Amino acid sequence: MTSDPLAPLDLAFWNIESADHPMHLGALGIFSAHSPTAAAHAADLLAARAAAVPGLRMRIRDTWRPLDLRHPLPHGLRDGLRRPLGLGGATREPDPCFDPLHHVRLHAPARDFQAAAGRLMQRPLERNRPPWEAHVLPGEAGDCFAVLFKFHHALADGLRALSLAAAVLDPMDLPERRPRPAAPARGTLPGVRGLPRLVRGALADVGRALDIGASVARSTLATRPVPALTAEPTGTRRTAGVVLDIDDVHLVRKAVGGTVNDVLIAVVAGALRNWLDERGDSSEGVAPRALIPVSRRRPRTAHPQGNRLSGYLMELPVGVADPLRRVAAVRTAMDRNKDAGPDRGAGAVALLADHVPALGHRLGGPLVGQAARLWFDILVTSVPLPGFGLRLGGNPLTAVYPFAPLAPGQSLAVAVSTYRGHVHYGLVADAKAVPDLNRLARALSEEVETLLTVCAP
Repeated sequence: MTSDPLAPLDLAFWNIESADHPMHLGALGIFSAHSPTAAAHAADLLAARAAAVPGLRMRIRDTWRPLDLRHPLPHGLRDGLRRPLGLGGATREPDPCFDPLHHVRLHAPARDFQAAAGRLMQRPLERNRPPWEAHVLPGEAGDCFAVLFKFHHALADGLRALSLAAAVLDPMDLPERRPRPAAPARGTLPGVRGLPRLVRGALADVGRALDIGASVARSTLATRPVPALTAEPTGTRRTAGVVLDIDDVHLVRKAVGGTVNDVLIAVVAGALRNWLDERGDSSEGVAPRALIPVSRRRPRTAHPQGNRLSGYLMELPVGVADPLRRVAAVRTAMDRNKDAGPDRGAGAVALLADHVPALGHRLGGPLVGQAARLWFDILVTSVPLPGFGLRLGGNPLTAVYPFAPLAPGQSLAVAVSTYRGHVHYGLVADAKAVPDLNRLARALSEEVETLLTVCAP
């Protein structure tokens, strides 16, 4: 294993983090237990297998890299420098003192897995060690146990976290993999004929960066924060989970059109509407700005290091009373985003990380984090899961709830995954700002029932 510099977006996530806003992803997996000792055995297996997964041995180390100067500095400037001119970056490198037992922890039996997960999600990962943890939570009845995986966003995005977690689990029925054709060989340097194309590409990149920056500025000016979703951070966390039947979602999709993702986003909008009304915060005219992350990396990339994310921005139609009109509004907004593409518009602000030098991320990270509340109100993200079932020590994984990090000044993040014929929503909230998160979770299930009723022939 060798070290490699953090990609620009990874470096941004590393520097945005604060004690009140840890930037780690999470996933709470629920397993059926074949014996009372299944949880302890699972913890031993996770520790043993983690030692053999290279990606789990990687830590992140801050560095000071010298500038890559293609031309010598003037004598006066060069002589006046008292230390090398450089950029503050970070590298991902093997930890020579890696101990998997420090990262895999067996806890006392838990009565409520979600309550335990909330307390664990609010704890930042140790930055001087490989930034991941696995917490094994035995169930009080002994018939099940849970594992909470935590991965820092700078170590792994959703796809990478999936591959790391899958490396320590067992597939139940692994599908046959077809061989992929070999990629054509590439030279190390572009030919002379390719230089005009490279120049045009560079100019186009600059143009895209300017377009995105202008879109961000315009959207920030137009944003009206939703008080229930944006609050002063307290550093506390609460989680909740909801399971839906994927067949019910398909029934709604076939009746109203659009995609499964359109329906799942509309369900969030409807649940927010009912939740706001019940807690006494009127939903009239409310349209919170949602960030919908979009992966720009192929799932089977040979070397999936580094976040490659863009995103769509859309106003959730919370203020729309008719559930069918809410789905139609989401579909229209998503179609508009797709037509523009993930490389355009304010939602693609993550792409600007590629145009910021490492020192800019180091100095500006906290400011960028604080600006998130002006840019969007809520994160709604989809986390991919394998189409086949997983086991740990012979114990099947029955449910998995993905958790996204909270941006500074925001009170709620929603992640959704599909696994074994069911949709799993994972909710993360500031515990003090959203003490009634379980009520919002119930509202998600109720919204699906409402849509099934209005779509019935």
